[in-house]
Amino acid sequence: MSQAVTNNLEAFWMPFTANRQFKKNPRMLVGAKDMHYTAADGRQILDGTAGLWCCNAGHGRPKVVEAIQKQAAELDYAPAFQMGHPKAFELAARLSAMMPKPLDHVFFTNSGSESVETALKTAIAYHRAKGNAAKTRLIGRQRGYHGVNFGGISVGGISGNRKMFGSLLTGVDHIRDTHDIERNAFTRGQPEHGAEFADDLLNVIKLHDASTIAAVIVEPMAGSTGVLIPPKGYLERLRKICDDNDILLIFDEVITGFGRLGSAFAVDHFGVVPDMVTTAKGLTSGTVPMGAVFVSSSIYEAFMQGPEHMIEFFHGYTYSGHPLACAAALGTLDTYEDEGLMTRGAELADHWADALHSLKDHPHVIDIRNMGLIGAVELEPIAGEPTKRAFSAFLKAFEEGLMIRTTGDIIALSPPLIISRAQIDEVFGILGKVLKAID
Repeated sequence: MSQAVTNNLEAFWMPFTANRQFKKNPRMLVGAKDMHYTAADGRQILDGTAGLWCCNAGHGRPKVVEAIQKQAAELDYAPAFQMGHPKAFELAARLSAMMPKPLDHVFFTNSGSESVETALKTAIAYHRAKGNAAKTRLIGRQRGYHGVNFGGISVGGISGNRKMFGSLLTGVDHIRDTHDIERNAFTRGQPEHGAEFADDLLNVIKLHDASTIAAVIVEPMAGSTGVLIPPKGYLERLRKICDDNDILLIFDEVITGFGRLGSAFAVDHFGVVPDMVTTAKGLTSGTVPMGAVFVSSSIYEAFMQGPEHMIEFFHGYTYSGHPLACAAALGTLDTYEDEGLMTRGAELADHWADALHSLKDHPHVIDIRNMGLIGAVELEPIAGEPTKRAFSAFLKAFEEGLMIRTTGDIIALSPPLIISRAQIDEVFGILGKVLKAID
């Protein structure tokens, strides 16, 4: 049937990867259980990043595996358009019960990128349904990451994700990020300085007028850009400005959702309730692709108008609420509940912070940031060679049996929530050794 050679690495164009470097010296993973990956050479690799911020319950967890296996044999697929299956409704009910009111409706997607597209489209369509068709403008934030679809990279603010793809969506603007290393370096938790950055939104409103702005989307804590913690009072200020100007506020919780900060969601952690919340990753602990968008009852009800036999919202995906994904998510929620993982980050936060900040005096370290079970070590870049120092740390850490993430010259850490105190010490023991070894 095919002349392909199965061990030929060239056929796979890898995402967000230095393909040529990887294929010269592959880092292959062939198994995973609990806190560890198994490399192709048999070594155990301690997972310091929960895969890609997603395996919050760890790897190979029994209830999740069993749920997926059982569902595959029982109902492999059911259409989501004009049809349903019980687990989608069960999951939506359980998820909505986890959110504060009025976030009580759920729209299923297959990824964080799709969740963001769904939220952006919902925002524009909502204002149109309310008779405010001029409110189409979308506001993101510099250094924001909202996936890789056109809407997400348009409201996103990471230049590398944007520069190759033309003019992107029109009618998009950005407020500045909250990174202020001069005033907030080596802060534990939320920085004291920077709430005033939210007032950038007032300047955007002056420029475009509130009558043209549909929504503002931010990560409560910016993850993929290097773990930027919101200053005290910042999110509260954004919420008030949006309320005062009839602008929807969207929290992108693809990373912060499902226990990462020590609470179920950043909504709970910061006590600020937006109009929509985008999620994915930890929803199934990375086992089956799935996302979910939480929307307020007022947004949902705005669409429930007109003849009952008519489709209210012309949007969705072939795999929305896929049976295997729903089963995986229900098994994941059971695991979170049985093991208290939604709040385990809070229990370990001090130990995590102490271990992380012990790296302050290591070579090249210019900042450290943390919240819950997430952390970042920012390194001074090599002159003329940005990203090289952190990438060297990534390669060295893998050699030493630790998986880390890097973005620019920032090392990001976000382990599965099942990590032990001894494993936290192991993570930072290895990382400290790595920092002393790299140039």
